Amino acid sequence: MKNNNIPTSIVALGGLGEVGKNMYVITHNNEIIIIDAGVMFPEDDLLGIDYVIQDVTYLKQNEDKIKGLVITHGHEDHIGGISFLLNTVHIPKIYASKIAADLIVKKLTDRNINYNNIEIVNEDYVLKTKYFTIEFISTTHSIPGSFAIAINTPNGTIFETGDFKFDLTPIGPVANIHKMAEIGKKGVTLLLSDSTNALSEGFSKSESTVDEALNDIVSKHFGRVIIATFASNIYRIKHIVETCRKNNRKIIIFGRSMETSIELAVNNGLIEDKSIFIDNNQAKTLKKNEICILCTGTQGEPLAALSRIASGVHKQITLMPDDLVVFSSSPIPGNAASINRVINKLYLKGVKVYTNKTFNDVHTSGHAKAEELKWMLRIINPKYFMPMHGEYRMLKQHGEIAISCDIPKENIFICKNGDVINLLNGEAFKGETIKNGDIYVDGSRIGDIGSQVIKDRKLMSSDGILVTILNINTLTRKLLIKPNVTTRGFIMVNENPDLINKIDRKITDIVNKFLLTSTYNYTDLKNQIILELYPFINELTGRRPIILPVIMEVNRT
Repeated sequence: MKNNNIPTSIVALGGLGEVGKNMYVITHNNEIIIIDAGVMFPEDDLLGIDYVIQDVTYLKQNEDKIKGLVITHGHEDHIGGISFLLNTVHIPKIYASKIAADLIVKKLTDRNINYNNIEIVNEDYVLKTKYFTIEFISTTHSIPGSFAIAINTPNGTIFETGDFKFDLTPIGPVANIHKMAEIGKKGVTLLLSDSTNALSEGFSKSESTVDEALNDIVSKHFGRVIIATFASNIYRIKHIVETCRKNNRKIIIFGRSMETSIELAVNNGLIEDKSIFIDNNQAKTLKKNEICILCTGTQGEPLAALSRIASGVHKQITLMPDDLVVFSSSPIPGNAASINRVINKLYLKGVKVYTNKTFNDVHTSGHAKAEELKWMLRIINPKYFMPMHGEYRMLKQHGEIAISCDIPKENIFICKNGDVINLLNGEAFKGETIKNGDIYVDGSRIGDIGSQVIKDRKLMSSDGILVTILNINTLTRKLLIKPNVTTRGFIMVNENPDLINKIDRKITDIVNKFLLTSTYNYTDLKNQIILELYPFINELTGRRPIILPVIMEVNRT
């Protein structure tokens, strides 16, 4: 390797200390390659937020250096942020597999974004720029067209695994372990590896065991079968279709994302027999044991098809006592309570329910467990290692796994988003941290929902809101009538007249005192009301509602 005074930097703008929002940026001199642009779905405390995306200030500041966006696979946490990224930063070209590209085009079309620079890549594709040579290596994951990425730089080779598992009997292609081994043999300076299942011991189950389990369930049940799975798990959908075909069942689809995934699978030849899909009216002519309902809602989402079916509010499906519901999924952390509510409703309807706990093989993860992570470390045999894609405890455990695979502790980087790793002449060291953070997406509003807005929403959700309407003559500097107080989520006005009267009197005192002693100013008066009313209400009730003074100004003598 030639001596080189220009370092190659690697930084995560998302994906470290969290599951989702993946974005990794590799910079050398005047070239930048971006790997993935995902979203993260908000926790329950981010009220009203639809998505969390990366702060891409660094990319905006270095926009002229960007050579392209490389996509590892088509899941939301890797492509969901592309439409937002394109609205902020010029991306000259996106490189993605056919499946991922189709999903990206669908997202961009839905958001009325015109972008025509998507290059379809496969395992034989090699992307070359002045400083980078990028290779694609097929991996096994729950969606077709999944790749690991090898980036050859002037300072060494970086290997980024994407999401992966080692499954020797998968539904789709087997991971190209031979190509991984060849790259590892040539020498990898830095490995970035998926940490999602680092806390899980052993090996993940093969997708073929799920195929066998689902076939056993479907073949033995004589009523309708309702299967809920992740719409993004296209391989699972593929073998559900095959299972139904073997057992002479037709499939009714419910859920927009499920319809999109099946359309994508059909268009890419993964599902060949379209006649297996029927609508609800066609199902009326069939026996119960000839019907399978395939739907979304594995995480207890209130508006998803399965939740509405369980609640009895679905317009087209009513549960029957001999129905069987299969959750071919596992709970995403934080969703257990929502899922349990749906399961309880299903049991109350008298139907039988299989989950991944009660029937151990109806789901398997698409992410490598501890023993598979060891495989990757041994195959790639990197000099330095940076765990990625996971919460801090997952990254930390992955680091421990690397130590057990003979990676020196001092060569392992447990990083946060924004931490820079520099490569120089085959060595790696930490650099400066760059600006990073979370950007909230609320409907069409991006980035203008800050922490104070979230704090106010939390307050309103717990303590409610109090609105006081004031009529003030700005010439005579007098309050014309008694304040009108109304609340939402705080107290019932009609049932608490004494408390409302006390609040009325306090507001009147605040306003009269202000009008007598201060120069009238609309904003100053509002602030004074909020400043004095907060502690007063808190002392009376122990609560702190959002206070919203509305002042109606009258100018007459």
